[in-house]
Amino acid sequence: MASISLPGLASGLNSAELIASLLAIDKQSQTLLKNKATVVSTSVSALQGLNTQIAALGTLAESTAKAGGLDFYSATSSSTKVTATAAAGASNGSIDIVVGKLAQAQSGVTAPMTAWAGTSITIVGSTGTATEITPASSSLDDVVKAINASAAGVTATKVAAGTDAGGATQYRLQLSGKETGAAGSFAAYSGTAADVSAGTATNVLTQAGAATLRVGQDASVTLFAGTAAEQVLTSKTNTFAELLPGVSVTVSGVSTEPVTIDIARDTSKTSAAAAALIASVNTTLAYISTRSVSSSSSDAEGNPYLVGGAFTGDSTTRTVSQKVLDAASAPLDGRSPSEFGISITKSGTMEFNTEKFEAAFAKDPVATQKAVSEIASRLSTVATTASDKYTGTITAKITGQQSTVDSLNEQVSKWDDRLATRKTNLERYYAAFEVSMGNLNAQMTWLTSQVDALQASKD
Repeated sequence: MASISLPGLASGLNSAELIASLLAIDKQSQTLLKNKATVVSTSVSALQGLNTQIAALGTLAESTAKAGGLDFYSATSSSTKVTATAAAGASNGSIDIVVGKLAQAQSGVTAPMTAWAGTSITIVGSTGTATEITPASSSLDDVVKAINASAAGVTATKVAAGTDAGGATQYRLQLSGKETGAAGSFAAYSGTAADVSAGTATNVLTQAGAATLRVGQDASVTLFAGTAAEQVLTSKTNTFAELLPGVSVTVSGVSTEPVTIDIARDTSKTSAAAAALIASVNTTLAYISTRSVSSSSSDAEGNPYLVGGAFTGDSTTRTVSQKVLDAASAPLDGRSPSEFGISITKSGTMEFNTEKFEAAFAKDPVATQKAVSEIASRLSTVATTASDKYTGTITAKITGQQSTVDSLNEQVSKWDDRLATRKTNLERYYAAFEVSMGNLNAQMTWLTSQVDALQASKD
């Protein structure tokens, strides 16, 4: 229903402006609630960002602290034909290998033909499993399509092969195994699986005019060549996983002389891991610090005042910051982390000195690795205490703050209803007031006319 508005018809008052002014006064309470909700929402967003950062620090710290978390090794080869990769579980060592063969997939071509002989093709794998294939027709295009769509593990390609005595165009089918290694070998027959079993099918890769391009074979390397301990290892691919613990070797060419593979501790990778941990600590500390600083502003009249950051005066984030700093800088069994290149600065951040760390690592790798692992373990504990999704202190703070935001927003919503009701009541009041004033004005006009009439009669 449209609101009633009789602005000043009888009273001369601008009731619309009066109502707006009164509502503006009432809205001040709602505005305060909105502003408070905005401030708390900003705090929630900042806390959520901190929680993410702390969780990331915890994940990195946990990975660094676990057994072998700082065990980094590199592998080198004396030949470009052999590539070695060291991973978790590797250790210092050296070994000589001779590459005997490379892994390859079987490939062969059929004799020239104008169409497929028969209505079926049967592919028999190295294990004796037969896959019978029935193409749509004897057309070589249909045969190729059917083979490639099958689960036989073989690909087919039609290759031009000139013409026959009658001038008809001929083609060969090149059949290749999809997998390298002896296990990927196969035979191809013109006929059904039953024909193959009965011995009446023709192997199209061994019949007259056919040719073997490559045999399916495993890669092989020889360890301890020329000794009583000589041992040949094979792989269906050119990669030998775990040739040594944590070491993978990939071959790309055969060798006549032994190829030496050396595995050594990679100090630079360990140093980089320690540096990354300290960098994550500083990122976390910086996140808290920048949101704890107050900034200056001014009101409409130019009067200056301070605006607090999202974490200004917040004890939870201050405690988290101090615990992170303590975990990274506290002594390690009576030794300062600075002995290992990890030190606290005057500004309250951490610093990582690569040269000092690597010198300490070269002198005593066990003690240095233990020191970094201890720092990582302490940081992991702090991170879990702060950011655990159920019991974390920051998590609890976010939950509490979010509840406050929800409550404030609910109050703001109630104020909308309250102000709407207030506006309706004021409009009705002023409408009634104008009607009353109109009646009074009418009575005054009548009385004035009566008085004027009496006065006129006397005259």
